[in-house]
Amino acid sequence: MVKRPDTEFAARVRSIVRRIPHGRVATYGDVAAAAGRPRAHRAVGNIMRETRDSSVPCHRVIAAGGKLGGYGRDLFAKRALLLQEGVVVAGARIRNFAELRWKSKIKQ
Repeated sequence: MVKRPDTEFAARVRSIVRRIPHGRVATYGDVAAAAGRPRAHRAVGNIMRETRDSSVPCHRVIAAGGKLGGYGRDLFAKRALLLQEGVVVAGARIRNFAELRWKSKIKQ
């Protein structure tokens, strides 16, 4: 597996994801917008999939509308990590998504 060089955008994405508070979630689009590229939600997903740094709470990044999204295809692990933080998942969606959604106030 060839490791891609770290990009400035990827570093900004990881920095923003580290700021998502315990028990809160943000969408891939929310993170992309906070990182300065509002249409780059898929790139955020790829960055999350490739991130192995445990200081980056990738499980807190979800798909639009409160859906769980990917997480390296291990949705059971993502659901369990969110549940440990008090985030309830019903089916494949975050319950009370509007109340738990975090939006960065940081403009990159």
